[in-house]
Amino acid sequence: MRPLFICAAAAALSACSGSSADLTDLAGNTGKREVVTAKYGDALPLTSAAELQRHKDGEQEFIRNRTGAQGLGPVMTGIACFACHDAPPATGGTNQRIETRFGRRNPDGSFDELISLGGPMAQDEAIGKVNATTYVPEKVPPEANVVTGRRTTPLFGLGLVDATPDATFIAIAAWQLAHEGATAGRPAMVHDLVTGKTAVGRFGWKAVHPTLLQFNADAFVNEMGITNPLFPQENCPQGNCALLADNPSPGVNDPDGTALNLVTDFTRFLGPPPRKTAGPADGAATFKSIGCGACHLATLVTGTVPEPALDQVAYHPYSDFLLHDMGTLADGIDQGDAKGNEMRTQPLWGVAQQTRLLHDGRARNVSEAILMHDGQGKAARDRFSALSDPEKTALLAFIATL
Repeated sequence: MRPLFICAAAAALSACSGSSADLTDLAGNTGKREVVTAKYGDALPLTSAAELQRHKDGEQEFIRNRTGAQGLGPVMTGIACFACHDAPPATGGTNQRIETRFGRRNPDGSFDELISLGGPMAQDEAIGKVNATTYVPEKVPPEANVVTGRRTTPLFGLGLVDATPDATFIAIAAWQLAHEGATAGRPAMVHDLVTGKTAVGRFGWKAVHPTLLQFNADAFVNEMGITNPLFPQENCPQGNCALLADNPSPGVNDPDGTALNLVTDFTRFLGPPPRKTAGPADGAATFKSIGCGACHLATLVTGTVPEPALDQVAYHPYSDFLLHDMGTLADGIDQGDAKGNEMRTQPLWGVAQQTRLLHDGRARNVSEAILMHDGQGKAARDRFSALSDPEKTALLAFIATL
């Protein structure tokens, strides 16, 4: 079977190497222009003065440390968004924090998130003593037979992903199925809590959230314990809801979504990773020829939206944001529409800034990450293994520019 090429027939060959000439994605959408930033942390080009102020106000909420009296906890994984996204090169990056998810795979194949025992995520920090209750970090219960790490990822460019139409991801999946069924992904169909409708998931390791707002709202309640309009229910510490009797901030902590909207404005207008000088042409060609582009699509195009900064622009995430069967590399967790063997394609943009790779951080460099691929990624992995040393060097040099 020939490798899957990442550009549609109508797109120029330069599109596959991330050339600035490329404005067309695999679904046939053509952007008005290409989004390019000079450095990490830049706002999107054409962000208006009013939007830029919202972006800056949102950054202040993003770095704000909270206390129990201000809605934090009682169990959580950090005291602010910044606690996990505080690393260089800019606010919104990642310190490579590894969180723990767990559950139980039953004999009949069904998956139990073990909510009554604190699942599906172990909040490993707590606010301590409040009145008669001492809140302590959660632990993985012995009933769990599936335990996995989840690496915190950067937030750069996510507003562009948010502004990409569902139809684009559906079209990409259909194109892959028609041309290369063995490596075709599928869109995660999940529940949009705002519209009440089914939508394409694109955020998170399992593509469980369809919008940036919902993605952030989930982080508010699960990472910081801040309940909000989309997720109004507090996490019961280790599944024991009786412990919430001494919760210092009962009720919805962000009732009108003010803090949530601020953080979403910060992330919406946060520009994508800046592209380094294009790598060797032979490295880009090898990226295509061995099939890396089967999942890591170079170009997507946003839809028609009111904000000029996000309206019909081409960007280069190097991901299709679809679910793929990753075999032994997957985390075994059922979440949203994703099964235990499925993971969303992780974007490669900004990968050179990452010191840990894959969902659980087990890989320390790109070469290791490729060699750990399995399932639908196995064929590309095997082709990579068969490359000569100079070919591998050129390929890795190309990826380092993304």
